[in-house]
Amino acid sequence: GSWWLITHKEEADKVKAKTVKHEPPTVAITTAKAETLRMDILSQGVITPRTEIALVPEVSGKIVKVHPAFAAGGYFKKGELLLAIDSHDYEFTVIRAKASVAEAHKELLREREEAEQALEEWQALGSGKASDYVLHKPHVLERQAKLAAAQADLAAAKLQLARCRLLAPFDGWVRDKRVSIGQYLSAGNAIAQLYADGSAEVRLPIAPDQIEYLALPSPGINNQSWPEVTLTVRFGNKEHHWQGRIVRTSSDLDDKNAMLYAIADIPNAFKAEAGRPALLPGMFVHAVIGGIERFGLLSMPKTALFGGNQVYTVDKDERLKLQKVEVVRNDHNRIIIATGISDGGRIMISGVDLPVDGMRVKIKPSTLPESTHLSKGSAE
Repeated sequence: GSWWLITHKEEADKVKAKTVKHEPPTVAITTAKAETLRMDILSQGVITPRTEIALVPEVSGKIVKVHPAFAAGGYFKKGELLLAIDSHDYEFTVIRAKASVAEAHKELLREREEAEQALEEWQALGSGKASDYVLHKPHVLERQAKLAAAQADLAAAKLQLARCRLLAPFDGWVRDKRVSIGQYLSAGNAIAQLYADGSAEVRLPIAPDQIEYLALPSPGINNQSWPEVTLTVRFGNKEHHWQGRIVRTSSDLDDKNAMLYAIADIPNAFKAEAGRPALLPGMFVHAVIGGIERFGLLSMPKTALFGGNQVYTVDKDERLKLQKVEVVRNDHNRIIIATGISDGGRIMISGVDLPVDGMRVKIKPSTLPESTHLSKGSAE
Protein backbone atom coordinates (compact mmCIF):
# COMPACT_ATOMS: atom_id res chain seq x y z
CA GLY A 1 0.00 0.00 0.00
CA SER A 2 2.79 2.42 0.89
CA TRP A 3 4.63 1.70 -2.36
CA TRP A 4 1.49 2.54 -4.38
CA LEU A 5 1.00 5.86 -2.60
CA ILE A 6 4.61 6.91 -3.11
CA THR A 7 4.61 5.93 -6.78
CA HIS A 8 1.36 7.69 -7.58
CA LYS A 9 2.38 10.83 -5.60
CA GLU A 10 5.50 11.22 -7.73
CA GLU A 11 3.43 10.87 -10.90
CA ALA A 12 0.91 13.40 -9.59
CA ASP A 13 3.71 15.90 -8.83
CA LYS A 14 5.08 15.49 -12.37
CA VAL A 15 1.66 16.13 -13.88
CA LYS A 16 1.17 19.17 -11.63
CA ALA A 17 4.58 20.54 -12.57
CA LYS A 18 3.74 20.20 -16.26
CA THR A 19 0.49 22.08 -15.79
CA VAL A 20 2.04 25.04 -13.82
CA LYS A 21 1.89 28.14 -15.97
CA HIS A 22 4.68 30.74 -15.53
CA GLU A 23 3.13 34.20 -15.58
CA PRO A 24 5.22 36.87 -17.37
CA PRO A 25 6.37 39.76 -15.18
CA THR A 26 4.12 42.78 -14.99
CA VAL A 27 5.69 46.02 -16.17
CA ALA A 28 4.67 49.66 -16.09
CA ILE A 29 4.90 51.55 -19.36
CA THR A 30 4.60 55.06 -20.67
CA THR A 31 3.47 55.98 -24.15
CA ALA A 32 5.86 58.08 -26.21
CA LYS A 33 4.34 61.38 -27.21
CA ALA A 34 6.27 63.90 -29.29
CA GLU A 35 6.11 67.34 -27.70
CA THR A 36 7.53 70.82 -27.82
CA LEU A 37 9.67 71.08 -24.71
CA ARG A 38 11.42 74.04 -23.14
CA MET A 39 14.95 73.00 -22.27
CA ASP A 40 15.19 74.66 -18.88
CA ILE A 41 18.40 74.42 -16.90
CA LEU A 42 18.72 73.80 -13.18
CA SER A 43 21.47 75.60 -11.34
CA GLN A 44 22.25 77.00 -7.92
CA GLY A 45 24.17 79.85 -6.39
CA VAL A 46 24.59 82.30 -3.53
CA ILE A 47 22.82 85.65 -3.23
CA THR A 48 25.05 88.73 -3.37
CA PRO A 49 24.04 92.41 -3.40
CA ARG A 50 24.23 94.06 -6.78
CA THR A 51 25.64 97.19 -5.12
CA GLU A 52 28.03 96.74 -2.21
CA ILE A 53 30.78 99.09 -1.07
CA ALA A 54 33.40 99.46 1.61
CA LEU A 55 32.91 102.64 3.64
CA VAL A 56 36.32 104.33 3.66
CA PRO A 57 36.99 107.72 5.32
CA GLU A 58 39.00 110.18 3.22
CA VAL A 59 40.20 112.15 6.25
CA SER A 60 41.68 111.16 9.59
CA GLY A 61 40.30 112.00 13.01
CA LYS A 62 38.28 110.87 16.00
CA ILE A 63 34.70 109.67 15.60
CA VAL A 64 32.34 112.06 17.42
CA LYS A 65 28.95 110.85 16.16
CA VAL A 66 27.43 107.70 14.64
CA HIS A 67 24.04 106.82 13.17
CA PRO A 68 21.81 104.80 15.55
CA ALA A 69 21.66 102.05 12.92
CA PHE A 70 25.41 102.01 12.32
CA ALA A 71 25.75 98.36 13.33
CA ALA A 72 25.65 95.03 11.52
CA GLY A 73 22.13 94.63 10.13
CA GLY A 74 21.23 98.30 10.60
CA TYR A 75 19.10 99.99 7.93
CA PHE A 76 19.71 103.54 6.69
CA LYS A 77 18.32 105.94 4.08
CA LYS A 78 20.24 107.76 1.37
CA GLY A 79 21.76 111.04 2.59
CA GLU A 80 21.60 110.20 6.30
CA LEU A 81 24.68 110.89 8.41
CA LEU A 82 26.35 107.56 9.14
CA LEU A 83 29.38 108.87 10.97
CA ALA A 84 31.00 112.21 11.85
CA ILE A 85 34.70 112.86 12.42
CA ASP A 86 35.99 115.65 14.68
CA SER A 87 36.16 118.63 12.31
CA HIS A 88 37.93 121.30 14.39
CA ASP A 89 41.32 120.96 12.70
CA TYR A 90 39.67 121.10 9.27
CA GLU A 91 37.64 124.17 10.21
CA PHE A 92 40.86 125.93 11.24
CA THR A 93 42.39 125.01 7.89
CA VAL A 94 39.41 126.59 6.11
CA ILE A 95 39.84 129.81 8.12
CA ARG A 96 43.54 130.02 7.23
CA ALA A 97 42.74 129.31 3.58
CA LYS A 98 40.20 132.15 3.53
CA ALA A 99 42.84 134.49 4.92
CA SER A 100 45.26 133.43 2.20
CA VAL A 101 42.63 134.13 -0.46
CA ALA A 102 42.01 137.59 0.97
CA GLU A 103 45.75 138.30 1.05
CA ALA A 104 46.22 137.11 -2.53
CA HIS A 105 43.27 139.20 -3.70
CA LYS A 106 44.71 142.30 -2.01
CA GLU A 107 48.12 141.74 -3.63
CA LEU A 108 46.49 141.34 -7.03
CA LEU A 109 44.64 144.66 -6.65
CA ARG A 110 47.85 146.39 -5.59
CA GLU A 111 49.75 144.95 -8.53
CA ARG A 112 47.07 146.09 -10.96
CA GLU A 113 47.28 149.61 -9.53
CA GLU A 114 51.04 149.58 -10.02
CA ALA A 115 50.63 148.30 -13.57
CA GLU A 116 48.26 151.16 -14.41
CA GLN A 117 50.66 153.67 -12.84
CA ALA A 118 53.58 152.23 -14.83
CA LEU A 119 51.61 152.57 -18.06
CA GLU A 120 50.74 156.22 -17.31
CA GLU A 121 54.37 157.06 -16.49
CA TRP A 122 55.61 155.44 -19.70
CA GLN A 123 53.06 157.31 -21.77
CA ALA A 124 54.15 160.57 -20.13
CA LEU A 125 57.93 160.14 -20.15
CA GLY A 126 58.89 157.18 -22.29
CA SER A 127 59.27 156.73 -26.03
CA GLY A 128 58.74 153.71 -28.25
CA LYS A 129 57.13 150.51 -27.05
CA ALA A 130 57.45 149.56 -23.39
CA SER A 131 58.35 146.00 -22.42
CA ASP A 132 55.86 143.79 -20.58
CA TYR A 133 58.12 143.82 -17.53
CA VAL A 134 58.16 147.62 -17.40
CA LEU A 135 54.36 147.60 -17.57
CA HIS A 136 54.19 145.00 -14.73
CA LYS A 137 52.29 142.47 -16.85
CA PRO A 138 54.24 139.42 -15.51
CA HIS A 139 53.68 140.73 -11.99
CA VAL A 140 49.93 140.87 -12.52
CA LEU A 141 49.91 137.33 -13.96
CA GLU A 142 51.89 136.11 -10.96
CA ARG A 143 49.40 137.66 -8.53
CA GLN A 144 46.48 136.17 -10.48
CA ALA A 145 48.08 132.72 -10.29
CA LYS A 146 48.68 133.10 -6.55
CA LEU A 147 45.04 134.09 -6.05
CA ALA A 148 43.90 131.04 -8.04
CA ALA A 149 46.19 128.82 -5.93
CA ALA A 150 44.81 130.31 -2.71
CA GLN A 151 41.26 129.75 -3.93
CA ALA A 152 42.14 126.14 -4.79
CA ASP A 153 43.57 125.66 -1.28
CA LEU A 154 40.33 127.04 0.16
CA ALA A 155 38.25 124.68 -1.97
CA ALA A 156 40.43 121.73 -0.88
CA ALA A 157 40.08 122.74 2.77
CA LYS A 158 36.30 122.96 2.44
CA LEU A 159 36.27 119.55 0.74
CA GLN A 160 38.29 118.02 3.58
CA LEU A 161 35.90 119.61 6.07
CA ALA A 162 32.89 118.15 4.22
CA ARG A 163 34.54 114.74 4.27
CA CYS A 164 34.29 114.74 8.05
CA ARG A 165 30.63 113.82 7.53
CA LEU A 166 30.14 110.38 5.97
CA LEU A 167 26.70 110.32 4.35
CA ALA A 168 24.82 107.23 3.15
CA PRO A 169 25.19 106.94 -0.65
CA PHE A 170 21.99 104.89 -1.01
CA ASP A 171 19.19 103.22 0.93
CA GLY A 172 20.59 100.03 2.40
CA TRP A 173 22.03 97.99 5.21
CA VAL A 174 25.22 97.79 7.21
CA ARG A 175 26.67 94.37 6.54
CA ASP A 176 29.67 94.78 8.82
CA LYS A 177 31.19 97.60 10.88
CA ARG A 178 34.59 97.74 12.55
CA VAL A 179 34.68 101.02 14.50
CA SER A 180 32.83 102.77 17.33
CA ILE A 181 32.37 106.30 18.64
CA GLY A 182 35.53 107.82 20.11
CA GLN A 183 37.83 105.71 17.95
CA TYR A 184 40.51 107.41 15.85
CA LEU A 185 40.26 106.76 12.12
CA SER A 186 42.99 106.83 9.54
CA ALA A 187 42.16 107.97 6.03
CA GLY A 188 41.99 105.16 3.50
CA ASN A 189 41.12 102.33 5.90
CA ALA A 190 37.75 100.58 5.43
CA ILE A 191 35.52 100.91 8.48
CA ALA A 192 32.29 99.21 7.33
CA GLN A 193 30.65 97.23 4.54
CA LEU A 194 27.37 98.55 3.11
CA TYR A 195 24.98 97.14 0.54
CA ALA A 196 22.08 98.76 -1.28
CA ASP A 197 18.41 98.03 -0.78
CA GLY A 198 17.73 97.04 -4.38
CA SER A 199 18.60 94.25 -6.75
CA ALA A 200 20.46 91.10 -5.85
CA GLU A 201 22.72 89.07 -8.09
CA VAL A 202 23.50 85.38 -8.17
CA ARG A 203 26.20 83.61 -10.19
CA LEU A 204 24.75 80.45 -11.70
CA PRO A 205 27.12 77.75 -13.02
CA ILE A 206 26.19 76.17 -16.34
CA ALA A 207 27.91 73.09 -17.73
CA PRO A 208 29.32 73.46 -21.26
CA ASP A 209 26.95 70.82 -22.66
CA GLN A 210 23.99 72.87 -21.36
CA ILE A 211 24.97 76.17 -22.99
CA GLU A 212 23.30 75.23 -26.28
CA TYR A 213 19.92 75.24 -24.51
CA LEU A 214 20.22 78.93 -23.59
CA ALA A 215 19.28 81.75 -25.94
CA LEU A 216 22.04 84.16 -24.98
CA PRO A 217 22.00 87.37 -27.03
CA SER A 218 25.11 89.29 -27.98
CA PRO A 219 26.53 91.81 -25.49
CA GLY A 220 24.77 95.16 -25.57
CA ILE A 221 21.37 93.70 -26.43
CA ASN A 222 18.41 94.86 -24.33
CA ASN A 223 18.05 92.84 -21.13
CA GLN A 224 14.50 91.82 -22.06
CA SER A 225 16.02 89.44 -24.62
CA TRP A 226 17.96 87.50 -21.99
CA PRO A 227 16.57 84.31 -20.37
CA GLU A 228 14.27 84.54 -17.37
CA VAL A 229 15.23 82.95 -14.06
CA THR A 230 13.12 81.62 -11.19
CA LEU A 231 14.83 81.37 -7.80
CA THR A 232 13.53 79.09 -5.07
CA VAL A 233 14.36 79.18 -1.37
CA ARG A 234 12.82 77.05 1.34
CA PHE A 235 11.94 78.76 4.62
CA GLY A 236 10.85 76.07 7.04
CA ASN A 237 8.34 73.87 5.22
CA LYS A 238 7.38 76.45 2.60
CA GLU A 239 9.07 77.32 -0.67
CA HIS A 240 9.23 80.92 -1.87
CA HIS A 241 10.00 82.11 -5.38
CA TRP A 242 11.59 85.19 -6.95
CA GLN A 243 11.65 86.16 -10.61
CA GLY A 244 14.70 87.61 -12.33
CA ARG A 245 16.63 87.62 -15.56
CA ILE A 246 20.10 86.74 -16.79
CA VAL A 247 21.90 90.03 -17.48
CA ARG A 248 25.37 88.83 -18.48
CA THR A 249 27.71 85.85 -18.51
CA SER A 250 31.35 85.31 -17.70
CA SER A 251 33.71 85.88 -20.61
CA ASP A 252 35.21 82.38 -20.38
CA LEU A 253 34.88 79.05 -18.59
CA ASP A 254 36.02 78.90 -15.00
CA ASP A 255 39.50 77.35 -14.85
CA LYS A 256 38.62 75.39 -11.69
CA ASN A 257 35.36 73.70 -12.64
CA ALA A 258 35.10 74.38 -16.41
CA MET A 259 31.70 76.03 -15.93
CA LEU A 260 30.23 79.09 -17.61
CA TYR A 261 28.72 81.48 -15.07
CA ALA A 262 25.50 83.32 -15.87
CA ILE A 263 24.73 86.29 -13.64
CA ALA A 264 21.07 86.77 -12.78
CA ASP A 265 19.59 90.05 -11.54
CA ILE A 266 16.72 89.80 -9.01
CA PRO A 267 14.85 93.12 -8.50
CA ASN A 268 13.74 94.14 -4.99
CA ALA A 269 15.25 90.97 -3.56
CA PHE A 270 15.97 92.42 -0.13
CA LYS A 271 12.43 93.63 0.59
CA ALA A 272 9.93 91.41 2.37
CA GLU A 273 6.48 91.19 0.79
CA ALA A 274 3.17 89.86 2.03
CA GLY A 275 3.69 86.18 2.75
CA ARG A 276 7.27 86.17 1.48
CA PRO A 277 10.44 87.02 3.45
CA ALA A 278 13.35 88.98 2.05
CA LEU A 279 16.41 87.36 0.57
CA LEU A 280 19.67 87.83 2.44
CA PRO A 281 23.25 88.06 1.17
CA GLY A 282 24.96 84.69 1.41
CA MET A 283 21.70 82.75 1.08
CA PHE A 284 21.85 79.59 -1.06
CA VAL A 285 19.19 79.42 -3.78
CA HIS A 286 18.05 76.97 -6.44
CA ALA A 287 17.46 78.40 -9.90
CA VAL A 288 15.60 77.42 -13.05
CA ILE A 289 16.89 79.22 -16.13
CA GLY A 290 14.45 79.41 -19.03
CA GLY A 291 15.85 77.51 -22.01
CA ILE A 292 15.06 77.32 -25.70
CA GLU A 293 12.14 75.32 -27.12
CA ARG A 294 12.76 72.19 -29.18
CA PHE A 295 10.21 70.29 -31.23
CA GLY A 296 9.46 66.57 -31.53
CA LEU A 297 11.05 65.48 -28.26
CA LEU A 298 9.99 62.67 -25.92
CA SER A 299 10.12 63.12 -22.15
CA MET A 300 9.87 60.13 -19.82
CA PRO A 301 11.00 58.87 -16.40
CA LYS A 302 14.70 58.19 -16.02
CA THR A 303 13.91 54.59 -14.99
CA ALA A 304 13.25 53.84 -18.67
CA LEU A 305 16.93 54.24 -19.53
CA PHE A 306 19.37 51.31 -19.67
CA GLY A 307 23.06 51.50 -20.44
CA GLY A 308 23.05 55.23 -20.99
CA ASN A 309 21.40 55.22 -24.43
CA GLN A 310 18.94 52.30 -24.59
CA VAL A 311 15.31 51.70 -23.66
CA TYR A 312 13.01 48.68 -23.82
CA THR A 313 9.86 49.06 -25.87
CA VAL A 314 6.92 46.68 -25.64
CA ASP A 315 5.71 45.43 -29.04
CA LYS A 316 2.21 44.34 -30.03
CA ASP A 317 2.94 40.78 -28.84
CA GLU A 318 3.90 42.19 -25.43
CA ARG A 319 7.55 41.31 -25.81
CA LEU A 320 10.45 43.55 -24.85
CA LYS A 321 12.54 45.02 -27.62
CA LEU A 322 15.83 46.79 -26.93
CA GLN A 323 16.03 50.15 -28.75
CA LYS A 324 19.00 52.49 -29.07
CA VAL A 325 18.01 56.13 -28.60
CA GLU A 326 19.55 59.60 -28.72
CA VAL A 327 19.30 61.14 -25.25
CA VAL A 328 19.61 64.92 -25.38
CA ARG A 329 18.96 65.51 -21.67
CA ASN A 330 19.53 63.25 -18.69
CA ASP A 331 18.31 64.98 -15.57
CA HIS A 332 17.67 64.00 -11.98
CA ASN A 333 14.48 62.05 -12.64
CA ARG A 334 13.64 62.39 -16.34
CA ILE A 335 15.26 61.90 -19.71
CA ILE A 336 14.54 63.62 -23.01
CA ILE A 337 14.92 61.61 -26.20
CA ALA A 338 15.31 63.10 -29.67
CA THR A 339 15.41 59.99 -31.90
CA GLY A 340 15.11 56.21 -31.70
CA ILE A 341 11.46 55.83 -30.69
CA SER A 342 8.38 56.41 -32.79
CA ASP A 343 5.59 58.60 -31.57
CA GLY A 344 3.10 56.35 -29.75
CA GLY A 345 5.66 53.69 -28.84
CA ARG A 346 5.27 51.91 -25.51
CA ILE A 347 8.34 52.15 -23.25
CA MET A 348 8.91 50.07 -20.13
CA ILE A 349 9.63 52.24 -17.10
CA SER A 350 9.57 49.67 -14.27
CA GLY A 351 8.79 46.08 -13.34
CA VAL A 352 11.87 44.11 -14.45
CA ASP A 353 15.29 44.67 -12.95
CA LEU A 354 17.18 42.54 -15.50
CA PRO A 355 15.18 42.66 -18.73
CA VAL A 356 16.12 40.57 -21.76
CA ASP A 357 15.43 41.38 -25.38
CA GLY A 358 12.42 39.32 -26.47
CA MET A 359 11.12 38.67 -22.95
CA ARG A 360 7.35 38.35 -22.71
CA VAL A 361 5.76 40.76 -20.25
CA LYS A 362 2.37 41.78 -19.00
CA ILE A 363 1.44 45.45 -19.15
CA LYS A 364 -0.21 47.38 -16.39
CA PRO A 365 -1.35 50.99 -16.84
CA SER A 366 1.31 53.45 -15.78
CA THR A 367 0.44 55.57 -12.80
CA LEU A 368 3.29 58.00 -13.43
CA PRO A 369 2.51 61.53 -14.69
CA GLU A 370 2.57 62.36 -18.35
CA SER A 371 5.61 64.06 -19.81
CA THR A 372 5.84 67.73 -19.03
CA HIS A 373 6.28 70.77 -21.23
CA LEU A 374 8.87 72.12 -18.83
CA SER A 375 11.98 69.98 -18.79
CA LYS A 376 14.36 70.97 -16.06
CA GLY A 377 18.03 70.33 -16.61
CA SER A 378 21.00 70.30 -14.29
CA ALA A 379 24.13 72.40 -14.26
CA GLU A 380 25.96 69.95 -12.12
